[in-house]
Amino acid sequence: MDHRYESSDTLRNKCAACYRQFNKKEHLVEHMRISYHSVHEPMCGVCRKHCRSFESLREHLIGPLPKAECERIFKERGCDVCLTILGSRSALRVHRESCLSRPNNNGLIYRMANLGIQDELRIDNSRGRVVALACKMVGGGSDGSLDLCARVCLIDEHERILFYSYIKPNLPVTSYRYETTGIRQEYLRDAMPLRNVSRKIQEFLCNGEPIWQIRSKAGRSRILVGHGLDHDLKCLEMEYPAIKIRDTAKYPPLMKTSKLSNSLKYLTKAYLGYDIQNGVQDPYEDCVATMKLYKRMKSQFHKKENYPLSSDPQNKNNFATWRQNELERMSPEQLLDFSRSDYYCWCLDSQDI
Repeated sequence: MDHRYESSDTLRNKCAACYRQFNKKEHLVEHMRISYHSVHEPMCGVCRKHCRSFESLREHLIGPLPKAECERIFKERGCDVCLTILGSRSALRVHRESCLSRPNNNGLIYRMANLGIQDELRIDNSRGRVVALACKMVGGGSDGSLDLCARVCLIDEHERILFYSYIKPNLPVTSYRYETTGIRQEYLRDAMPLRNVSRKIQEFLCNGEPIWQIRSKAGRSRILVGHGLDHDLKCLEMEYPAIKIRDTAKYPPLMKTSKLSNSLKYLTKAYLGYDIQNGVQDPYEDCVATMKLYKRMKSQFHKKENYPLSSDPQNKNNFATWRQNELERMSPEQLLDFSRSDYYCWCLDSQDI
């Protein structure tokens, strides 16, 4: 009798998302208050457990201490790229052909002969609402450790180059980092000044909308995709509203379990299935990788919610302390039902664009 009572009580205090168990219902409520579980979290296709990131989902499936049943099924019919569980091995083979991305070689023409110049960039609504940006840095300062932007690339959703140019930095270059950048002194001698490049890119991104008026996901301004965009924008000496930025280095589902950023090289290999940044690095290659990652995250199907963010005013009282008694009477499933995400899921862009 006591054993049955304890089992029932434990089940009653078990998180419906991450399956963590608590001794008291009040502890479960507090967990839900700070965990921000939602339909947007990566989820195990076998046991339906919610994970904070794809990295933690990968550990759950094939890590050092995986759940045995989930590991067995995943090894039989799970995709090691997107971590989806398929219905059969034959379905897995068909799925994997479409899931594996391949590098786009369009940027090769810009590496050959070190030409690489396409510096006409005009405001044009026909060029899409989403663009990816990447920069390559040379070194400044006495020891060459100061990053100076010397090459930039901007592409559209179809991986077509919109802007590709060398940049003349404002400060003297003390290290060209040739082994990774492929940049020589003569390539920057007559290059476009940094200020001109920044102005062109910002005007294109704003698309005729004053930057101080960009306050929502709607409007004419474009979504900017990249990896480590805080650093790239700082080196370009330009600003862009955070609400329009999609950064693969800071997107929670793509981060490490330690909540630190993964490298773009790792993300491309792990979630697209191919290698980048071998030898001389091309910003076009980085643009393509970040755009592919963005589109993969954006294409995920999640249950539609009217107010998907915990920060939405309509959700501010979901786990308010004055509701504690009411919350403790709810089931774990009911608590999960109105729990909301603390980050903007990129699948929501599919509803807006």
